[in-house]
Amino acid sequence: MVQLSTLDIILIASFFLITLFIGIYVSKKSGKNSTEYFLSGRTMPWWLLGVSMVATTFSTDTPNFVTDIVRKDGVSANWMWWSFLITGLLTVFVYAKLWRKSNVKTDIEFYQLRYGGKPAKFLRGFRALYLGFLFNVFAMAGVTLAAIKIGSIMLGLQPWETIVYAGTVTVIFSALGGFKGVVYTDFILFFTAMAGAIGAAYYLINLPEIGGIEALINHENVVDKLSILPDFNNTEAIITLLIIPLAVQWWSSWYPGAEPGGGGYIAQRMLAAKDENHAIGATFFFNIMHYALRPWPWILVALASLVIFPDIASIQEAFPNVAQDKLGHDLAYSAMLTKLPSGLLGLVLASLIAAYMSTISTHLNWGSSYIVNDFYKQHVNKEASEKELVTVGKVSTVILMIFSALFALYLQNAKQLFDIIIMFGAGTGLIFILRWFWWRINSWSEISAMIVSGVISLIFSSEKISLLFFSDEGFMPSWAKLPTVVLITTIIWLITTFITKPEEEEVLENFYKKTQPGGPGWKSVILKAKNKNIELEENNEAWSVPSGILAMLLGCVLIYSCMFATGYWIYGETSLAIYTSISAVISGYLLIKTWSKIKTTVL
Repeated sequence: MVQLSTLDIILIASFFLITLFIGIYVSKKSGKNSTEYFLSGRTMPWWLLGVSMVATTFSTDTPNFVTDIVRKDGVSANWMWWSFLITGLLTVFVYAKLWRKSNVKTDIEFYQLRYGGKPAKFLRGFRALYLGFLFNVFAMAGVTLAAIKIGSIMLGLQPWETIVYAGTVTVIFSALGGFKGVVYTDFILFFTAMAGAIGAAYYLINLPEIGGIEALINHENVVDKLSILPDFNNTEAIITLLIIPLAVQWWSSWYPGAEPGGGGYIAQRMLAAKDENHAIGATFFFNIMHYALRPWPWILVALASLVIFPDIASIQEAFPNVAQDKLGHDLAYSAMLTKLPSGLLGLVLASLIAAYMSTISTHLNWGSSYIVNDFYKQHVNKEASEKELVTVGKVSTVILMIFSALFALYLQNAKQLFDIIIMFGAGTGLIFILRWFWWRINSWSEISAMIVSGVISLIFSSEKISLLFFSDEGFMPSWAKLPTVVLITTIIWLITTFITKPEEEEVLENFYKKTQPGGPGWKSVILKAKNKNIELEENNEAWSVPSGILAMLLGCVLIYSCMFATGYWIYGETSLAIYTSISAVISGYLLIKTWSKIKTTVL
């Protein structure tokens, strides 16, 4: 437990007051109607939305999660989430403009735009509760668990105290300010969080016990954790950390903030953009910051923690009051922060509070938008006034906060939740990618994928069954679990697609006319419409998706090069740093040339 100085308390209190002020200030306009409350009237610029995306994904559990995997398996273990850059950039260059053109209020509303009849209505309502409530509560519980651990280590708070103090302020400004309040405060939260993370990393690696960056990277506890790529002599590590994430996971699994084809709170921000180009700009800025730059301060603190707290026993010895069920490697991040001096400690604590509030407020507003727009308005009261919808949004915000806080008390670490969500979404991602470009996918495709993925994941989560199939003594190695779920789910939804009726021609025609996805997957629909003297295509321009995929690949080279270059400059590996920096410059130049073509087709 650390002792906060007067300066620390002033910094933290000021941050709370500014956040509450913004929520109260924008509450009047945000409460006008549901479009204002959940999308801020669709008038947001790219830079504000991009910063908001970055702030939202900078949650209290993220540095804990990174610390956990770096301490166990080294820097290269981050490929389990770095691989999501591919789907992130596919969203940027292919799907962002389609989402903005759809003009839906939530990505769940998409179901009744793309599909028709009772199955579409069921899918929309069920997914609203499944994602907006169940999965949303899971995600927020992980963030709240991290806040509990930080409060326990740094301030000696009981779990319920952390939840009451941080949760109360967050739920108040989230309920009052709506989406606009969330985005405006995210702008402040982003800079506070980044300043805190960078300041903490710089101070901690220069502690006398560590002795600076050179001493750190040469320390015996750290030297075998530094590699950005897995050990190519370790077949299981290569398959688990690199091949499966890059070959299977990025397109096959649903994960909040990295949904294949876009979705969730990322889609919410794209839908709030001024136009398609602002949606593209926002998501691209987010991906650069999220993958290339932001992880390194956390990685450095994680590596430094191996010097001071080499194992869990040393953490337990230093912090004996921490509950046994909350002990883990992820606690090392909070443990390191207790060594910060007055002033910087206050800034870092404010930054962690900022990270918590930004993520939770986004999830509250996003989840509430599903409950209001896609469940309450569709299944409870179709004639609800705008005032009633906003009121339901505020009430559901409070309910989501309560349930996530209660669930957080039963969790142990962030990776535990990451694995659960990845498995439950396995196999559904390909549908989210193809449904825009292949007319034959229908409601039953998605319903079957969702059910099969969930059931198989539950079966394989049983320890006995998992060991029977995926172990040294089982039928398959442990890394085969995710590909197996993906394969079974994909086979089932493809069979379901072909044995069920396609969507009505009118539904397909209306969807195409509104979004203009293009491509060979819609040729039969376009020809049938022409035979009825219906023209679906607005112009004869070339299909932009091939240019979008090229831009995605160039963007991946650019951002991964920036990520590697940052790491190599930090490690002092000058030659590799120069090569990867040159790679970043060349791919950046080619991307600008390609992007100019995409912008022209969007406009």
